[in-house]
Amino acid sequence: MEFMSEKKADFQIRTAVLTISDKGARGERKDLSGPLIKEMMEEIGAEIVYEEIIADEKLEIKKALIEISDQNKADLILTTGGTGFAKRDITPEVTLEVIEKEVPGIPEKIRAETISITPQAALSRARAGIRKKTLIINFPGSPKAVRECLEAVIEIIPHGVKILKGKITEHKANHN
Repeated sequence: MEFMSEKKADFQIRTAVLTISDKGARGERKDLSGPLIKEMMEEIGAEIVYEEIIADEKLEIKKALIEISDQNKADLILTTGGTGFAKRDITPEVTLEVIEKEVPGIPEKIRAETISITPQAALSRARAGIRKKTLIINFPGSPKAVRECLEAVIEIIPHGVKILKGKITEHKANHN
């Protein structure tokens, strides 16, 4: 991912990383995806301001998303885990409950770019949206999937956050 080091954001994105994992929360599995997100975001100049591993529990996930957004602790929340078909995979549903605006293009772009690498990407139920002035994006739980998915959108995240923060107030048409 060396190409990203040349494309650092021109402002610092305060980023929260939430790993949603029952086994991780109990200390039964080492979290590899959260640290990978942290590393990739730091490569573009983001500041990791919050990290937590929480169980696949609706109230815990909801509380974390609301607290981080409503208290303006981060400009961006990246979740990893809980986007699959298992009974306890509820991250997308909880995300939909807390966001005020859905941003369907982000998961659409992720699936469009990763499906040729991993056909199972079509099974992802990940969501993205906005609460207050915080962008929330769900990623799968495996490190391989996290890398592929984050690479698909890492270049557009700073632009979205700039709009949310009022640093970009109008769009100019791109005529080539």
